[in-house]
Amino acid sequence: MRFCVVGPAYPFRGGIAHHTTLLSKHLAERHQVDTVSFKRLYPSFLFPGKSQMEPDAGKASSSIRLIDSLNPLTWIDAGKHVCDLAADWVIIQWWNPFFGPCLGSIASRAKERSKVAFICHNVLPHENLPLGRALTMRALRHGDGFIVHSEQDAGDLQCLLPGVPVRKTVHPQYELFPISGMSKEAARIRLGVEGRVVLFFGLVRKYKGLMDLIDAMALVRNRDITCLAVGEFYDKRESYEARIVKLGLSERVRLIDQYVPNEEVEPYFAAADVVILPYRSATQSGIAQMAFRFGRPVISTSVGGLPESIDDGRTGILVPPNNPAALAGAIDRYYDDLMEARLTAGIRADEGRFSWDRVIETIEALGDQR
Repeated sequence: MRFCVVGPAYPFRGGIAHHTTLLSKHLAERHQVDTVSFKRLYPSFLFPGKSQMEPDAGKASSSIRLIDSLNPLTWIDAGKHVCDLAADWVIIQWWNPFFGPCLGSIASRAKERSKVAFICHNVLPHENLPLGRALTMRALRHGDGFIVHSEQDAGDLQCLLPGVPVRKTVHPQYELFPISGMSKEAARIRLGVEGRVVLFFGLVRKYKGLMDLIDAMALVRNRDITCLAVGEFYDKRESYEARIVKLGLSERVRLIDQYVPNEEVEPYFAAADVVILPYRSATQSGIAQMAFRFGRPVISTSVGGLPESIDDGRTGILVPPNNPAALAGAIDRYYDDLMEARLTAGIRADEGRFSWDRVIETIEALGDQR
């Protein structure tokens, strides 16, 4: 079959770009694939980070960069290009209502000669946005099929577009992050950290619950724990710093306000005993899959589709959201009950569960709808 994948790809950074890049790579191992990406993704007023591009953005990319999210003329050009490819299926990444007009325009034109499927990472946004539902409908109403990674997104789709064909597949692991086998001791020396280490990793936004983790750090019994919070702040960093100072955690919570290039990710996961996902809301999380790929257990809130990926008591621990006391209790239990070895063994036993083969098989099954 022939596919056209539409979405942000390398050299753009972040989880959706990683997904698009790897999806195209693995799909091309079995089929003919074209990838259409963006020239400009987010306008500056929607992106508070330092850069939207990977630090090594000069490397060659197999995608064709046609789409400017703010220029409708490029939507027309991209739509014509995708239509002319006459692929069996056009696979469009969906994650934010801002892109509704842009991706909806491309999908509408693509349907002249192809079937259109959306991979929905978030059917609806984490935060309420003006006209969010209408903008989402602007794009998704053109879908002939939908792929999701969680039951929550499947349910949201059925509420938004009753009766549409929805297929659920795993959230795959990203092999873009090199693994050298760095030891925990070597990683801690490199990062300048000692004792027990818990890791929060990824963009800092309110819904990700870092503030709850800071509060939990004040409640844990074991004081020989350092929390590394690593990622660019999309919230005001000052409010987090003020809470750390107020709770007397300046020596135990370290904020590392930066985007970590792929080649520099390993030391943070290698240094950690456990990865913490204190999310207040979520559908799925690429961070959980990163943790598993590095062999690290996860303590996570039981929101959205996270319980579908994290096996409570086997590969991680699940706690209620918005509950620092429960989170602190899980951290204490992790250390008191010496759970690292048992949970790590569970992760190893699950190897292959989150493979790209399962995602590709789900996409191939779309062919049954033709």
